[in-house]
Amino acid sequence: MANQFLHAMRLMRSRDPQKQEDGFHLLRPHAAQHLQELITEFNREPNHGLRCWMLELIGETRSADALPVLVAQLHSDDESLRDWAIRGLEQLDTKPARHQLYRARSAGLIR
Repeated sequence: MANQFLHAMRLMRSRDPQKQEDGFHLLRPHAAQHLQELITEFNREPNHGLRCWMLELIGETRSADALPVLVAQLHSDDESLRDWAIRGLEQLDTKPARHQLYRARSAGLIR
């Protein structure tokens, strides 16, 4: 399984847009199995587009373990990351996730 994750990440980091897409779609159905690895890679990734994709995958896991990353990005100055965090929190749909969205809306951070 780790090899599958590494292979998908290699593809996502390729200069070839088709390989990037292939890597994303290879990892998508298995994102929950690789959540901690995704979080680690997200935190060290300098490429903005790849960070957005990884945050999308993190959100799609619908795992409570993703909550801290999603909440941190909910408060990001980067609108794209903030939007993926909102989507991930909405998909998580737990009381803590809804509470964080409510707080951010009440504070005027998001709509």
